[in-house]
Amino acid sequence: MLIAFNKPYGVLCQFTDRSAPPRRTLAEFGLPPEIYPAGRLDFDSEGLLLLTDDGVLANRLTDPRHKQPKTYWAQVEGDPDDAQLAALRGGVMLNDGPTAPAHARRLDPVPALWPRDPPVRMRKTVPDAWIELTIAEGRNRQVRRMTAAVGLPTLRLVRVAVARHALDGLAPGTWRAVETR
Repeated sequence: MLIAFNKPYGVLCQFTDRSAPPRRTLAEFGLPPEIYPAGRLDFDSEGLLLLTDDGVLANRLTDPRHKQPKTYWAQVEGDPDDAQLAALRGGVMLNDGPTAPAHARRLDPVPALWPRDPPVRMRKTVPDAWIELTIAEGRNRQVRRMTAAVGLPTLRLVRVAVARHALDGLAPGTWRAVETR
């Protein structure tokens, strides 16, 4: 079984939380029993999370050796120029080494997304823009670190696709079963 879930902002990618006070988890969304996340999304990121009861499928989706593409829409602080986008396309140096080249482009017009709760805090004197980034790695907070490395801090991050699976209009907090072939 493979489930596509649109993870809201501020939800952990696990079913329990032992912290005090407890944070929101996947347990509140009525997901089928005996499934587990195939990969992770940060607490402060949103979008497509795949869950499965098939360990082989989870490995195929998440192991970096399989180079499954993951596509993100990032709202960044600043106005991306050609040099910044070229740097992302060529791979950037992070504190844990260089990233592989990424697909990067400016999204214009701005994507039609659901409002985030709480809203992104904006600065009136600093412009913002949306970019699309597709990577085949999966390092901790990689997209946020990549955009920051080129001078474009991420304000909001939404994963819209993993491999051939996409959000396709799935509302935040909802899920659907998807084909595994």
